Amino acid sequence: MQILSYNVNGIRAAIRNGLVEWLSDKQYDILCFQEIKAQPEQVDLSGFQELGYEVVGWHAAEKKGYSGVAILSKITPDKVVDGCGLSIYDCEGRILRADFGETTLLNCYFPSGTSGETRQGVKMNFLQDFREYVRDLRRERPNLIICGDYNIAHTKNDIHDPVRNKNTTGFLPEERDWLTEWFASGFTDAFRYLNPELTEYSWWSYRAGARANNKGWRIDYHAVSDSLRDNLIYCRHTTDAVHSDHCGVLLEIDRPNYLKS
Repeated sequence: MQILSYNVNGIRAAIRNGLVEWLSDKQYDILCFQEIKAQPEQVDLSGFQELGYEVVGWHAAEKKGYSGVAILSKITPDKVVDGCGLSIYDCEGRILRADFGETTLLNCYFPSGTSGETRQGVKMNFLQDFREYVRDLRRERPNLIICGDYNIAHTKNDIHDPVRNKNTTGFLPEERDWLTEWFASGFTDAFRYLNPELTEYSWWSYRAGARANNKGWRIDYHAVSDSLRDNLIYCRHTTDAVHSDHCGVLLEIDRPNYLKS
């Protein structure tokens, strides 16, 4: 089973930039988009449908042109849930859940702290609340795949200039500590587990030719429950996807028997 996680930074713009055409020769089963910035009725989704995808979940922000997550899939989920039950985050379209048999997929767009101290505070509160939400969910649904834009680079191997960015949101010690604790709490960073020493990035600033010079950050992840770790096959970045300031992160995981046709 192949799952693509991709912050498209506006799905309408990404479509205009060739997203559907780029997907046309791919065999991905599930598409998890973040920062869609639109309601479904504002988007021409016919191109995805012609490729065999159906919109199984769309959790938009109340604020127009902001945030939001969507799941398009060739596999029909058993259950879809918008949000995490906390209105402060659900109004921004941060979390979308889809259950496939005994596996639960969470498509997430973590807050950014780049606009100042207030939003950095929101981000840190989200990290704490999200951990509690997942802790409770795991009691019922222990097999989790949690993908999306975490807006945190974990280690020095995940950012092009760790020294200069040591006091920059997205690489702050407290954010990195949260990720360390997160991955120690029963989750595996699929990319790093399969590629221990490899340096790849998922986001580049639009400024100063950052992408052309590969001065990026790895802030998009597939975290899987340790119970699924032995099912991991492949996880890499689709650096040829240039429809956004991010690229996609592709996860291939052995499909459980209940999803095999």
